[in-house]
Order: sequence, then C-alpha cells, then structure tokens
Amino acid sequence: MFFGLSIVLVTVLSSISLASPQSPPAQTANGFRVPAKTTAADPAKALSPEMRGDILMARKMYREAIETYLQGPKDSPIMVNKIGIAYHQLLDLESAKKQYERAIKLDSHYAEAINNLGTVFYARKSYRRAVNEYRKALRINPESASFLSNLGTAYYARKQYTEMAVAYQKALEIDPDVFERRSSTGTTLQERSVEERAKYHYFQAKIYAKSGQMERALMCIRKALEEGFKEKEKFLKDPEFAVLKDNQEFKLLMAAEQKVI
Repeated sequence: MFFGLSIVLVTVLSSISLASPQSPPAQTANGFRVPAKTTAADPAKALSPEMRGDILMARKMYREAIETYLQGPKDSPIMVNKIGIAYHQLLDLESAKKQYERAIKLDSHYAEAINNLGTVFYARKSYRRAVNEYRKALRINPESASFLSNLGTAYYARKQYTEMAVAYQKALEIDPDVFERRSSTGTTLQERSVEERAKYHYFQAKIYAKSGQMERALMCIRKALEEGFKEKEKFLKDPEFAVLKDNQEFKLLMAAEQKVI
C-alpha cells in the first residue's frame, strides 16, 4: 500500500516585524513638543511579494501565494522555486516540475530546486530518477540532512536498504531531529510518504538505536508492531537493539500480544 504524499518544508521563515521605528516629536524654540503627524499606511504594502507569499504559504493559501510570488522578480530562482512548492502543495506536480526546472535553468547550482525536482519524481514513483536528483543536490550541498533523508527514502522505495541506512545515518549525524521536523514555509521539500510503513519503522528504529536515541527507537518499534511488522524476533536478534535489552518499555513491547492498528 502506498501512503499519500506528505511534505515537510524546512528553512523556516524568519519572524517579520510590521512595526516601524518612530522619530521623536520635533521641539519648538520654547521647548514644547510638536505632535508628530500620523500616517495610515497599510503595513502589508511594506512587505515584499516574497514575504507576503511566505505568509500565505504558512496559512496554506497556496493559490494566493502563487499570485503573490508572481508579483516578484521574474528572474529570481528562489521565487520560482517557491512557486513550484506552492503548486506541489496543491498536488499539481506537472506545474511544480516546470517551476523547479525553470529555477534550475536560472541557477544550475540551486540545490534546493534540484532536490525538490527529485520529490516530483518520487511522488510519481520514478524512484531511480528521484535518487539521481537527490544525489545531484548533495554534490552541491553534501551536508544537507534533508537531502540525505530524501535520498534514504528513495533508496528505501527501491529496496536498497543498505544504501538507505547509510544515507539516514549520515542525515542523523548532521541533524539528530531531521526526521521529526515540521514546518510550513521554506525552500526545501522533505519527503515523508513511504510504502510498507511497518518495515520502514523497523529500519528507522535500528538507525535511532544505533545513534543512541532510545526514546525514538522505542517509538518506532511500537509503530512497526502496530502497523503489522511480522518479524518481531528481529528486535531481539539484531545487534542494534542489544542496548535496549534491559529497558523495561522494550521488554513490555516484546512481551505484549501484537495488535495491528
């Protein structure tokens, strides 16, 4: 079973202050303050199209965000990439693909757009092409935990479990929270949808255990069992889980009757 596309956006929008500093009131010769003139300027007009578009994206108003981004510079790869993300959120993959490709033409080293193009291929189950795009992005930015996470997910879809584990392990070394991040605005898409979620959580549990993140390892073990993982003995035999053998919660999970939710 293939689970629906779930997208996480990273590179969080910086907080925006709408207030502008006020000049002190002028003084007359006798020292009295002259009341400052007030203006009724619209604060929204002071924001750039990109900032206003980012705010609309955060509010999940994707069509309005597209219209707003289009008011910005036409030759900005960042703006074009963000238009692609908005189309992607609307599940208009063809339009998203065209925007990512256009962003890459504007800047051939724009790793975020290359990564995002990979997510289109992943959504279309063209996993080999997705792998190729993620690897291209990583050649430009090899320290991106999000790119590595996406690469690992694409390897998982191709049943290349060894390669998946290597990519995920490196992603965790760079960012221990890479699989937990949730945001609503940014420039990089991080893939969350996978087939065979029970087996996927088993592999994630191994990686977390190997990285020393025991709470998250236990959470993934529980999810794997709830989703019908049928090789429960692996949790007892795999060397990565040896560190959990004396953990009370782990013992309870192993002793409990398996119930699939």
